[in-house]
Amino acid sequence: MLLVPRDVLNPRRADEHFAEEAAAARAAGHTVTLVDHDALAAGHAKTVDFQEDEPAVYRGWMLTSEAYAGLAEACGGRLRTSPEQYRQGHELPGWYEALAPFTPESAWGDFDQARAALGNSGPAVLRDYTKSMKHYWHEAAYIPDLADAEKAHAVARRFRELRGDDFTGGFVLRRFEEFTGAEARTWWVGGECRLITAHPDTADQLPPDIDVSFLKGAVPALPFVTVDLALRTDGRWRVVELGDGQVSDRPRSTSAAELIDVIR
Repeated sequence: MLLVPRDVLNPRRADEHFAEEAAAARAAGHTVTLVDHDALAAGHAKTVDFQEDEPAVYRGWMLTSEAYAGLAEACGGRLRTSPEQYRQGHELPGWYEALAPFTPESAWGDFDQARAALGNSGPAVLRDYTKSMKHYWHEAAYIPDLADAEKAHAVARRFRELRGDDFTGGFVLRRFEEFTGAEARTWWVGGECRLITAHPDTADQLPPDIDVSFLKGAVPALPFVTVDLALRTDGRWRVVELGDGQVSDRPRSTSAAELIDVIR
């Protein structure tokens, strides 16, 4: 069973953003159930009626770990990804240790604690447990030098302001590494890479041939995750992000049928 958000204006239809995946799932013989994302996000998952007694995969907008746990409870434990597995893939502290050799050095918690853990020096990128504000790069993401406390705190304040009620967990500081070219998004099921696509932000820039074998055994064997990769200027692929695949966007250059085939 595939769970997708319903259209706000037409509750009998899938949200336009996920309509192609819903259609592809039906064409492949899967049950598609529409859910109210706003109700889920507000913690009202119990108002959603799940009749089907099938294993389920969610494909929709991002949910907090707490909201996802509510969805799992409403589904009666039928979700393939448990709440604990969702949190592990969705929040950076859950996956960082496994991928530490392949991703920028990171520290999290209170902002000044994170600064101290990185030595209060050098450039860094700021985010929280689930998201950065990379589209506000110079005002709320990039810190040129952690030693400049005034500038560092200004970036942190702006980040916190922009994230508002969506701020999750705590501050995360990551060592800045210089990348080149577009990112690639890789899709993993049970610790095996099943698909390599462009990143949704650069859907028209298909990735080159990437040998992801260096990550074999390192990517947590979770039911469904994505791993975003970027090429560092020294020619090494680096992990930018791991995320739960259920809430990872599909680039429009990859067909819905390809993705459904991966997670079926």
